[in-house]
Amino acid sequence: METSSWNFYYADDAPEKKAVTREFFDSLPNNQFELFISEIVLEEIDNASNEKTTQLRSLIEQFQTTILVWEPTMKKLTDAYFANKVLPLKAYRDAQHIAFSTVNELDFVISWNLRHIANVHRQKKVNAINMLNGYTKPLQLITPMEVSYNAEN
Repeated sequence: METSSWNFYYADDAPEKKAVTREFFDSLPNNQFELFISEIVLEEIDNASNEKTTQLRSLIEQFQTTILVWEPTMKKLTDAYFANKVLPLKAYRDAQHIAFSTVNELDFVISWNLRHIANVHRQKKVNAINMLNGYTKPLQLITPMEVSYNAEN
């Protein structure tokens, strides 16, 4: 999960995304998803206000989220995204979130960042570069809305 997915849990200025994000977290016990974040998420959260940092770290702990650590292969993949114009240079952290998920063979990157992460055009390009770099498992770049409901809802 990318940082925006956590941030919108408390986003009073975006009530629709806040509601969907809370539905996503409420649905987790029924969906059997295991949550993962990268060290990058923690770094980004730590740049927020003290109150927000405390809230977000508490939420991460509440959902027993696994924290993934940086591996050198992730830098190579991140650089490949830029070399192939998958993402603009200003989206370095976003590329790192995607590389973390790819190298760790996760199923999804869950994000509210529609411009740089959660969109079908970006997903196609990411998966093409991943394949060229030996990562054959497709990665889905999606919003919390897309995984909020299971088949029983």
